[in-house]
Amino acid sequence: MQKSNRKLSTDASGVYIISVTPFLDDGALDLPSTDRLVDFYLEQGVNGITILGMMGEAPKLSAEESMTFARRVLRRLDGRIPTIVGVSAPGLAPMRELAVAVMDMGAAGVMVAPGAGIRSDDGYYGYFAQVFATLGPDLPVVLQDYPQSTGVYLPVPVFSRLVTDFPQLVMLKHEDCPGLQKLSTIRKLEEQGLQRRVSILVGNGGIYYPQELARGADGAMTGIAFPEMLVKVYALHKAGRADEAEDLFDAYLPYVRHEQQPAIGLAVRKEVLRRRGAIASAKLRAPGPKLEATDLAELDRMLERLERRLAGLKIRDAA
Repeated sequence: MQKSNRKLSTDASGVYIISVTPFLDDGALDLPSTDRLVDFYLEQGVNGITILGMMGEAPKLSAEESMTFARRVLRRLDGRIPTIVGVSAPGLAPMRELAVAVMDMGAAGVMVAPGAGIRSDDGYYGYFAQVFATLGPDLPVVLQDYPQSTGVYLPVPVFSRLVTDFPQLVMLKHEDCPGLQKLSTIRKLEEQGLQRRVSILVGNGGIYYPQELARGADGAMTGIAFPEMLVKVYALHKAGRADEAEDLFDAYLPYVRHEQQPAIGLAVRKEVLRRRGAIASAKLRAPGPKLEATDLAELDRMLERLERRLAGLKIRDAA
């Protein structure tokens, strides 16, 4: 397999889609659908792909399955766009094993969330100091700041210390909620020369996307089933057409909000990806919810209304 020579850097921007992990109806990995899904994401114009994230059901995979899935994605991409791999693990040894393996396969960098049980600023800093020492100085790292899931809050001064002390920290996946002020504070520190600039991509299903772009985000790292919306909103905003970017985003907002529901949101995402031909089955690996008839009827109506809203929009493609 040809390796990508591109390592993730602080100038990363655009849309790094968070990939789902396709399963067959019996719960086994669906590798043919993995190929289709990669092709689908490429067709929608994404700038990068992130695999084995929380919404990729990574904790439900065995170590062997994680390797198999990562290898399949990287082989299909063949270095065309950068791939980030989630390697968070309870222990540093399995984290390093997966990180080294996927970098050897051609990944651009890895993503790490804080470990469970961190209760202080010093504990947060100390945890990532150990992570960086374990992974080494040449492996680019994305810090995932998602306190709604991890239960661990990242204060800006702690993040600044980490950025200053560890050059391999090249990106923040910003998912604090509410987090707009945190984003503004980080960018202000950078503008004042008090902290080196890193890439910031935002998550939370993109629900605050236009406001985050306006506050200095470099793009999105999230996984909604309409990646083309994220791509077009980013392009319009970058072209200085913020109102048109928000008009397009607003057309999708009811769906974005619906997919962002806790627990059932991933089931919605997978069902829409199935309907769009990207994967064969909407299966979530157990434990996980399954959409019922009422859920599917709601989704039918929501997608029909989305089509009507998009048909009424008059937005030129961004150059």
